[in-house]
Amino acid sequence: MKLINTDEDLCAFCEILKKQSFITVDSEFIREHSYYPLLCLLQVGYDGDAAIIDPLAKVDLSPFFDILQNPDIVKVFHSGRQDIEIFYNLTGKVPQNVFDTQIAAEVCGFAEHIGYGNLVRAITGCDIDKSCRLTDWSKRPLEEDQLEYALGDVTYLVDCYKYLQRYLQEHQRLDWIKEETATLCGEDLYECNPDECWMRIRHTSHSPQYLAALKYLAAWREKRAQKYNIPRSAIMKDEMLLNIASAHPKTVDELIAVRNMRSDIAKGRMGEEIIKALNEAAQNPMPTDICKKDRKDAKVSVPNHEQSLMEILKVLLKIKSGECGVSARLIADDEDLRYIILNLPEKTLTMQGWRYEVFGQYAEQLRKGKLAMTYNAKKKRIDFITQE
Repeated sequence: MKLINTDEDLCAFCEILKKQSFITVDSEFIREHSYYPLLCLLQVGYDGDAAIIDPLAKVDLSPFFDILQNPDIVKVFHSGRQDIEIFYNLTGKVPQNVFDTQIAAEVCGFAEHIGYGNLVRAITGCDIDKSCRLTDWSKRPLEEDQLEYALGDVTYLVDCYKYLQRYLQEHQRLDWIKEETATLCGEDLYECNPDECWMRIRHTSHSPQYLAALKYLAAWREKRAQKYNIPRSAIMKDEMLLNIASAHPKTVDELIAVRNMRSDIAKGRMGEEIIKALNEAAQNPMPTDICKKDRKDAKVSVPNHEQSLMEILKVLLKIKSGECGVSARLIADDEDLRYIILNLPEKTLTMQGWRYEVFGQYAEQLRKGKLAMTYNAKKKRIDFITQE
């Protein structure tokens, strides 16, 4: 067991990592009581060994962060979005040359959003001990079995990566995984714009005044959570923001009268900040076009006479996904199919990249009446005929 808790040991370990073609990375963190996740452990492996870095020992992580930015070394994660978010918060940069085994597994025909334990079992035949998964990773010292559990998150990942990488090469799907990983590694995914936080709150009103109030209230809460590093819900829950936006109080007395509002909050600094946010909202009503776009639950619909085409597209999707051994949902969902029917290719990833190659082009031909399907009784399969 390598537990690194000094600058000297970390520098020596990073010298080893510099020589690797790939490393496996995982982290343990807690965020129940803070806005930003608290990094408690870093597990790093490579083909032959692994180690645990203890960030709470005040180790200078700069040498490891340099490794993350080295484009010649593949950084392997499993479902790495939260890990990457932590590194982005700490460094302002997204790791370079990332390989996510959960994404790769889907492209290789495994179940959608497959968990790490199930992937390890499918590839290596080993079962991971989950007895320590609820550990409070901020407590010290950690027990030996807890460290062994944490290390398993990167040691088995070595074999998973080698298997998936080999499969992708053999089936000429390396370009597929690059397309999928591009979104995961986009900095905009980890940038939080307080002015856009209102769009994550479920609501039913589309009044410009109401939405402007909700926008400014959500931005106020987000900025306060960031400033004091506390969870949003510890400041105010979504339901309370909705109540305030609906009532739109102009004074502290009116704020106190809002349903479920605590008088001590309304009379304090937070109350002043809320009234200020609402005054700003009143001066900046939401544009009507944005209000129309903000129908999250409204799904694009197709005309009744096109419903039969929708059903045929579903059959085509099932056939094509089966041929390439990839989950149909990874290629397209019902909304994607509706966009295809309405000839809105710019609205869906299905009409781009590898998805277009394996399904989109055939769906397009079908919509245009240039593709016919027939059942081959001798070979017991569906054949496609392209018509000019």
